[in-house]
Amino acid sequence: MTRILIIDDSPTEIHVLSGILNKNGFDVLTANNGEDGIATAKREKPDLILMDVVMPGMNGFQATRSLTKDPDTEAIPIIIVTTKDQETDRVWGLRQGAKDYLPKPVEESELVNKIKALL
Repeated sequence: MTRILIIDDSPTEIHVLSGILNKNGFDVLTANNGEDGIATAKREKPDLILMDVVMPGMNGFQATRSLTKDPDTEAIPIIIVTTKDQETDRVWGLRQGAKDYLPKPVEESELVNKIKALL
């Protein structure tokens, strides 16, 4: 089963995204901040990561850069899922190594299609 790691500090967002992923046949892992997300990614080697940007401590841009620069995790595709919907944010997120960028709230079919395109 395809495993997806959600890195987000909002329990509500984790609940919503987990529901979408579970309904579409994905196995879900979660982390509440960038540091825990990096540790979970290294330990669990998920097939894909959904990354929030605005989190306490290490933000999602920093965590994405760290994961894409690490030989252990560089092959894991990252989709940034965030409330930061400015074009400059999207460009910066992709520059950090993310493969795609979705503003919240996400549309279920768009999220699932983007995940499938990257797997």
